[in-house]
Amino acid sequence: MMGPFVPDLISNELNLVIAFLLGTGFGVTLEQAGFSSSRKLAGVFYGYDFTVLRVFFTAAVTAMSGTLLLGYFGLLDLDVIFVNPTWLAPAIVGGAIMGAGFILGGYCPGTSLCAAVIGKVDAMFFVLGGAIGVFGFGELYPLYKGFYESTSLGDIKVFDSLGMSQGLFAFLLIVVAVTAFAVTTLIEKKVAGGAGPSSEFKTKRHVAAGAALLAVGLVLLVLPDRKTSMIARASDPAFLAAHPAEKMDIDELAYRLVDRDPRVQVVDIRPPEAFARQSLPGAKNLPIRQFFGHDAMAVLSPRHVKKVIVGETEAEEHAASRLMIDLGYENAVVLKGGFAAFQAAYLGAEPPAPVEGLSRWAADVTRFRTQARGDILQMIASAKAEAPKAPKPQKKIAGGC
Repeated sequence: MMGPFVPDLISNELNLVIAFLLGTGFGVTLEQAGFSSSRKLAGVFYGYDFTVLRVFFTAAVTAMSGTLLLGYFGLLDLDVIFVNPTWLAPAIVGGAIMGAGFILGGYCPGTSLCAAVIGKVDAMFFVLGGAIGVFGFGELYPLYKGFYESTSLGDIKVFDSLGMSQGLFAFLLIVVAVTAFAVTTLIEKKVAGGAGPSSEFKTKRHVAAGAALLAVGLVLLVLPDRKTSMIARASDPAFLAAHPAEKMDIDELAYRLVDRDPRVQVVDIRPPEAFARQSLPGAKNLPIRQFFGHDAMAVLSPRHVKKVIVGETEAEEHAASRLMIDLGYENAVVLKGGFAAFQAAYLGAEPPAPVEGLSRWAADVTRFRTQARGDILQMIASAKAEAPKAPKPQKKIAGGC
């Protein structure tokens, strides 16, 4: 289960208040750091002041390390963090245009507003130019709409596109950051001499800080992905053999469904596409990776409700039940034979075949299945006929400069 860092704790109204407070604090920090000066911002391109590069790398490494550590300890669900979609060619062109504007004007959009607020005239003209650019972009958009929407790569992550683990990528980024700090310090001292910020650096202190940062990178390198490792453990055949799951017969589940037993909740772990094609009455679709999310708590938390896990196979159900237990949930049972067994007995187009192998009870079970099949199919049809509720969109944590 996830800890307090979930978006549902912050309403849309409170979100605006928090955004205002964070924005105010961010602006004050930029001004105090000297980012309201176009000379300091442009210094990174001319080699006499690399404060901007150091701040950006520090922010990236801090945010990345904190995010991965919070995710590992179960305090942050990484799946609800918004990943901005990538359009490769437009992003390259846009980045080049913004970089040229940064060099010429000495500001980026955020720092220009900060400087304009404290009365910098050049920043005011920069903001005005940005507003004109936004207006012009909107008016001329039909001319380059095709290019703007080209080369879409979706919401990819860098480490996935490079085919490496997030831990390896985090370590490499920290190595690049430490190397950049050292190299830019040498360049700054050569170009600016004693006038650059690096002239005040204490060598031993910064070497120690770099070593500590590399140590954090090594921790992130060996830090396993919490979700992946827990799912792998719960799916291990040897582990499952040592921890048998409680099972429920398909006929018992059918009886409880027809009886509308409030103490039973069907948890369907199949993919959303399969669930949309056919599902059991009252079932909740919750693929196994969603067990970690905040939304799963409403389905899995009730202690006195038996959660019947329904999947394609019993092995998948068994793994899901063990994962539920590892996450602290109770009362998990698996459906014997999986969804396929229930479908064959109760959801087929033809009445169920006579049951064999139950001696004197075979006729009774056949009669029950025949009657229950009609009731269950009617329940499914009634649910489909009702006005469907719009699914609650998953709120993603978004942010950035």
